[in-house]
Order: sequence, then C-alpha cells, then structure tokens
Amino acid sequence: MTVTVTPFLRNALYLDAVVSGAAAVLMAGGAGLLSPLLGLPQPLLLWAGLVLFPFVAMLVFAARRERIAHLLMIDIVALNALWVAASFGMLIAGLVEPNLLGIAFVVAQALAVTAFAVLQVASLRAAGAQGA
Repeated sequence: MTVTVTPFLRNALYLDAVVSGAAAVLMAGGAGLLSPLLGLPQPLLLWAGLVLFPFVAMLVFAARRERIAHLLMIDIVALNALWVAASFGMLIAGLVEPNLLGIAFVVAQALAVTAFAVLQVASLRAAGAQGA
C-alpha cells in the first residue's frame, strides 16, 4: 500500500528534515560546547546528532516522491515517537542529570518532534480518508 505525498505531508516532512538537520549539526558539531552548557554528556549529544543524519536523508527522500510506501510513513512516525519516548525516558529514569537549561533543551526538542509526528499522522489519516 502506498500513500500520496500531498503538499501538506511534503511540507511536514521537509519541516521535520530542516529542524532535525539543524539539530543534527548543532548536537554533532557542537557537542563539546553544548555539554557543559546543558549539563548533558558530550557523547550523548554527539551520537544523538549523528543518528539524525540518516533520518534527515530518509525524510528528504520521502518528501521528494509523489507516492511512498505506507510502511515508510509508519516508520517515520514510529522513529519520531521513539525519539520522544527516549528523550523523556532518560530524564525520568535519571539516566542523565542535566541542568535547567538542559532539561528545557530536551523537553523543547521532544515537543517539537511530537508536533512533527502529529502532523505526519494527520497526513496519513487524510490520505486514508481520500482513499489514497
């Protein structure tokens, strides 16, 4: 089953790619500077940034198509949901001990990712309602 990449979905995917790409560059490239500022471990910031690069490529790949596999969209939404769960999970479980700015950083990026997932799910539902 495939999904038509509507202008709404295309914009949601590109917006996710731009924000995720900026976060990737910021975290991977600036891990050394961000770590003491946020109270987050430098390796966490570095690797979190690095894993975003292939995700951004997948988002751009999907956004540039006319139709994509429904499972690819499910994967994108699931990866966003996992990112949010991991972000809040590491705070709640005490796996990291960021300062107040670090907590705000983690929460803000998790809420932004939640918004992308919601937009993408809404696009999937709209496509399903159109019989795509």
